[in-house]
Amino acid sequence: LGQCNITGLQAEEILKLRGIDGSFLARPSKKNVGDFSLSVRVGEQVTHIRIQNTGDYYDLYGGEKFATLSELVDYYTSDSGTLQDKDGTIIWLKYPLNCSDPTTERWYHGHLSGPNAEKLLTVRDEPGTFLVRESLSKPGDFVLSALTDEISKSGTKRVSHIKIMCQVSNDRYTVGGSETFDTLTDLVEYYRRKGIEEVSGNWVYLKQPYYSTRVNAADIDSRVRQLDQTPQEQLEEEGQKSKAGFWEEFDALQKLEAKVRKSREEGQRPENKSKNRYKNILPFNDTRVILQDTDPNVVGSDYINANYVKNKLQELGDQKVYIATQGCLATTVNDFWQMVWQENTRVIVMTTREVEKGRNKCVPYWPELHSSKEVGPYIVTCDTEREAVDYKVRVLEISPMAKPQLSRTIWHYQYLSWPDHGVPQEPGGVLSFLIQVNGKQAEYPDAGPIIVHCSAGIGRTGTILVIDMIIDTIDTLGLDCDIDIPKYIQMVREQRSGMVQTEAQYKFIYLAVSEYIQTTKTKDCAYMVRKQDCKSWTITRIMAFTLKIQLHRNRNKKQTFAGRHKEQHIFMCGKKKQRCHKYL
Repeated sequence: LGQCNITGLQAEEILKLRGIDGSFLARPSKKNVGDFSLSVRVGEQVTHIRIQNTGDYYDLYGGEKFATLSELVDYYTSDSGTLQDKDGTIIWLKYPLNCSDPTTERWYHGHLSGPNAEKLLTVRDEPGTFLVRESLSKPGDFVLSALTDEISKSGTKRVSHIKIMCQVSNDRYTVGGSETFDTLTDLVEYYRRKGIEEVSGNWVYLKQPYYSTRVNAADIDSRVRQLDQTPQEQLEEEGQKSKAGFWEEFDALQKLEAKVRKSREEGQRPENKSKNRYKNILPFNDTRVILQDTDPNVVGSDYINANYVKNKLQELGDQKVYIATQGCLATTVNDFWQMVWQENTRVIVMTTREVEKGRNKCVPYWPELHSSKEVGPYIVTCDTEREAVDYKVRVLEISPMAKPQLSRTIWHYQYLSWPDHGVPQEPGGVLSFLIQVNGKQAEYPDAGPIIVHCSAGIGRTGTILVIDMIIDTIDTLGLDCDIDIPKYIQMVREQRSGMVQTEAQYKFIYLAVSEYIQTTKTKDCAYMVRKQDCKSWTITRIMAFTLKIQLHRNRNKKQTFAGRHKEQHIFMCGKKKQRCHKYL
């Protein structure tokens, strides 16, 4: 916040290209040094609001006063404050548009307060652990927070906060004195070797970084490369042996899983045990799907091993809701279709085959093509079945036997290219699959939750849900939003235990999000080409060709999803000798 060192015109271009109504950014004022400007997208236009920094407080020239710029913005993004333009138009601050981080190093934590930094470092309880964060009191500067071996008055180890100043005149970094550095990384590496002497005469040593899992979406490719380093590569780069990045993050998640204590009492009832495919994989009581129109005199008749799951990290309008469930047993097929009907589900996603390596993963709960079957009080018919490269699509009809005129169409997407063990080799197939799934869901504005299942309803199911949630967030907030993949997984695990089961699935989420972002950048590139008057192809044809590539991937080529799109752009615009800055 406040580190977008750009002009007003540049802010307008960024907000119009990347933002939506309510997107905003804060930037240093070019007219009054020390002041800031708040640039906000209002509809299709951008308005600029001056923020005064008196040296004592921040305010909007006569409005409420705040100690920090972030507190001012927090006030006006909450329901507490209202901004009005000169003509009386209400200005809503909804979605912060982040500038790229000053470094992709994992010890950089961005917008983190001093007290929260102290909590993180104190819990780690290893002297020499450090992190770098934005200065909330002086935007544009940074703070190096490090845990020392000194004991504070509270009885815990003291955390030292050392200000890192960014010199406006030459864009170099310093903690004071004669030493200045081109980058934050250079500064940190220098003081990791030398240590830092405080004004008091005490020395602060930087031994091991406290890694952040937050990353600016547009920079996720760099984070993936860092996490993908071997222990030997990390040893050469950091001068110390450490665990591999993906394993380290996933292991930390696994330790947090044990802290989630929620009741699974319904699934443990003797009456319900036979309805669970795996006896220890049970739904949380507080998010479980409760079957309706069942016999209240039959204990457990309202039970199905399924949970509602939604993206609690982004409260955005009409929020997409999912149901995560296990693969059907012969005894639960009727319950499954009762859930489909009562929830008004129109799209079902199945991420497993019926049998894999001789093991039953899910009984076929749908009828054969052009046939029907009774499932409790309903009749289900399979009208069509189509096989694509990686998946099958079935069009099913369900109707109550008592009222056959109330028929509904159900789209059944079965992903077939997930290997028996591990994950798909590349995420392009899954991304294309999700495009089809979400496109079909969008055709039914009043549809209920998308039902997603594999065998246990936690591994592949959790992986698919997290990828889809993050993509929705990026589509809504733009490529400059912050994402934290471990937090997403932690969030869905609080709604159904065990979601995302393996390190391979965890890494696959990173790769899928990274590839989606690269693809989106390519689409933006095509749009920019059109704006630069590349009239050979219209944006409509560009998007159509993009979709064609997504749907008809060539399995024999070892190109990535994003790589094919980049090739497409070069093909279309190479004759014009035009290049997009995204690839410079």
